[in-house]
Amino acid sequence: MEQPAVRMWPDYPLPMTHPEPPASETPAADVNARVQSATDPGQSAAAIPLPGALPASAHSPPATPHPAPRPLTVRLRNWVGDVTLSLPLLQRLSNAGYALQLVGKPWARDLLAGHGWPVHVLPKTWRERVALLRHLRHEGLQQTGAHRSWRRRAAWPDHPHADRRIDALCLPDSFSSALEFRLAGLHALGHAWESRSWLLGRAVPRQRQVHEFKVYWELGNQLLGQAAALPHSLGLQPSPQHLAQAQALRLQHGIGAGCIVICPFAGGTWNQQDKTWPDFPALAAQGLPRLGRAVVLCPGPGEEDEAQTHFPHCHVLSGVDLGTYAALLKDAALMISNDTGPGHMAAAVGTPLVSVMGPSDAALWRAWGTEVTVVQGPQGWPSVDAVMRAASSALDQAARRLQRSGSTPH
Repeated sequence: MEQPAVRMWPDYPLPMTHPEPPASETPAADVNARVQSATDPGQSAAAIPLPGALPASAHSPPATPHPAPRPLTVRLRNWVGDVTLSLPLLQRLSNAGYALQLVGKPWARDLLAGHGWPVHVLPKTWRERVALLRHLRHEGLQQTGAHRSWRRRAAWPDHPHADRRIDALCLPDSFSSALEFRLAGLHALGHAWESRSWLLGRAVPRQRQVHEFKVYWELGNQLLGQAAALPHSLGLQPSPQHLAQAQALRLQHGIGAGCIVICPFAGGTWNQQDKTWPDFPALAAQGLPRLGRAVVLCPGPGEEDEAQTHFPHCHVLSGVDLGTYAALLKDAALMISNDTGPGHMAAAVGTPLVSVMGPSDAALWRAWGTEVTVVQGPQGWPSVDAVMRAASSALDQAARRLQRSGSTPH
């Protein structure tokens, strides 16, 4: 079959898939064919075709085609943790029949590569952003072969209460993100925030004092018109390519399976307070060697010198993209992290996580998953001994679970 054409938008391809022509109908059987003998034991009398009769398919109503996937342009948030927490929402919308077109930071491509959704890099200027959003809107109309008036009336039997006016989802709460959707002609669902409700196709109240994952999940409830139970895990899936790259990195640096990954860095602040645990170097130098496992550190851009200086006994892997990072985490025995994006990634791939939190509110921002242990001091940061106890306990619990399941512990 002919490959779909590809149109280039600034520096990355955007597929333009044209609908295939309907397959030719199978010619009807010869109605004058001779009738088989009624004594044929392999055929009942009711199944014997009569002379001149039309095939049974001619009397059957034509099959109703399943509705084409509904295009939905989604603006992702700008932080790794937020994008990771929104993953179940994206998967839910994809399962519901939406054809997602994601727009976000360049690293989002690698992070979400295993899920197969197209991710378009967010341009730097607002004019370029509006142009990209308009392009995606026109592509969506071409792919459905529909005008907006038809899409509003189109039946969607799987989700009869879904809001059919909405063709975009605005996850950031900024005024500018809503304005860009409006200028592009998209009707976005988003939070009523920063006096931007009039720019959105539909504005809904932002939940307060609840975990951020629940905030994103509620947007799915609003869009689909029905509530759903919160999943217990985020389900991040590294791509096969990133899994292979992670394995190659481990072989290159002599890192066996079952290592401990640490993330002693943190982007951003909480109420203008630093989220970086000051005792991470002491933990890496004095505590973790007692566990007898390799300790791996993947610094981000600008963190390489600090990693080499303060963590000389760790395997420092610089320049690792987020997809490969997630694959490394998937095969790790444990991660110990500040309140930052890689900690959310570890929980999302199902790796036991010890989350060291100081000023952050764990009720609102802890990593989401069944293998997460939050360690927080009574007045802020915990001690090295408290983190070591949590790490040893997490490793022991993981080993017991593997033994019960019959698997070999890391």
